[in-house]
Amino acid sequence: MLKDKVAYITGGTKGIGLGVAKCLLEQGMKVAISGRNIETAMQAAAVLGHEDRVLPLSSDVTILENEREAVSAILDKWGLLDVVLANAGVGHFAPVDIMEETDWKQMIDTNLTGVFHTLKASVEALKTSEGYYMTLASLAGTNFFASGAGYNATKFGVVGFTQAAMLDLRKYGVKVTTIMPGSVSTHFNDNDPSEKDAWKIQPEDIGKLVVDLLKMHPRTLPSKIEVRPTRPDLK
Repeated sequence: MLKDKVAYITGGTKGIGLGVAKCLLEQGMKVAISGRNIETAMQAAAVLGHEDRVLPLSSDVTILENEREAVSAILDKWGLLDVVLANAGVGHFAPVDIMEETDWKQMIDTNLTGVFHTLKASVEALKTSEGYYMTLASLAGTNFFASGAGYNATKFGVVGFTQAAMLDLRKYGVKVTTIMPGSVSTHFNDNDPSEKDAWKIQPEDIGKLVVDLLKMHPRTLPSKIEVRPTRPDLK
């Protein structure tokens, strides 16, 4: 069902993006992964293997032309684009009276504007394939917390943007979903994944969720999905 379909994952060089890429490759899909640094993307591609079905790309999602060039490279190589996961993101956490303007702008530009750029660059290809656009939001997109003003703002924005985009694009046969994880075992926020993170959602868990969404009957659209650790008391 998914064999030879083509996916593009921003921020696909580590963490959730890399975990999703692994799961899609296991389904026989072709996967392009991007990061801001081509060397890092190539290293991640080597880890993934399947060199005939992996395309490493350099793209800064804060720059629309970068995303357009990434999508163009995918179309040049494989001729179509079926799935896009806007996953690239950053987080800075500080009380609002202490937060630096540079941190605020980086989060807005990457987490929110970047999601728009990725869709803007890929939407015509997704219309052609009647494909699937997904964003990686967060439970922070509905649950605010102290020292999270900037991050909350971006993730609340991603949820709102994605749900409105879903209403705009479904008439073209394009499915749109936002995934909102709780704690995930990644390097996010300077974490070093280890056994201490065993209670958390694992990147491959999000990957399997993406596969399930892609395999769902096209008449049904889970447009907003919250996913959280089952046993946070074990942390």
